[in-house]
Amino acid sequence: MSRLAGKTALVTGGAQGQGAAEARAFAREGARVVIADVNSELGLAAAAEIGGDVQFMYLDVSLADSWKQTVATIDENYGRLDVLVNNAARYWTRPILEESDEALDAIIGVNLKGAFLGIRAVAPLMIASGGGSIINVSSTAGISGHAGHAAYGMTKWGIRGLTRVAAAELSPSRIRVNCLVPGAVTGPMLGVNIPDSDQRDPNRWTGLPLRRPGEPEEIAEGAVFLASNESSYITGTDLVLDGGATGTG
Repeated sequence: MSRLAGKTALVTGGAQGQGAAEARAFAREGARVVIADVNSELGLAAAAEIGGDVQFMYLDVSLADSWKQTVATIDENYGRLDVLVNNAARYWTRPILEESDEALDAIIGVNLKGAFLGIRAVAPLMIASGGGSIINVSSTAGISGHAGHAAYGMTKWGIRGLTRVAAAELSPSRIRVNCLVPGAVTGPMLGVNIPDSDQRDPNRWTGLPLRRPGEPEEIAEGAVFLASNESSYITGTDLVLDGGATGTG
């Protein structure tokens, strides 16, 4: 089954974790995939491991010029772009009174400004390609408030707003814009607070209806759906994959 056959997809933050799982799932479904990241070593390794028509490109999502270079290279190599996953993100937990100006600028630059710059950069090529699907990645921290998540949470709330505005503006150009909203997902970001060896410990998840965190591959399946023609009548909305955390809280 090739749900993404003929499509070219760009996944930011694709060198590891959820981004790498999304790149792998897209390739499995027949897409040409560009893994974009600031970590060249991990990005090249991920592209080699996935194999097929997958390549790595260096991209600092917080810089407009970096976006321009990446999109120009995709245009040169493939002549089209059908899917963008704005997955790149920074994450930490810190009380408001302890957050520095420098750290605040850094997390906004990647998580929120980076998504805005990405939409602005890819839209012309998507329009020339006949349309496309932009998938922004938020978080349950962008649906409800969690202590220690002020900087991260505000960017993820902002992503949901950006998604709706972009969907309204780009729909005449046949570009759909939607938002993935994962809950806790195993991998590097969850490891900021929970050691790898304890991430799947059921005793940590007794308050979650499914009693476990999500796996990157499960979030990737949501991205495949939003990238595919199966979601052709869906734009400007959230797809929540959180094990029931927000729906039952």
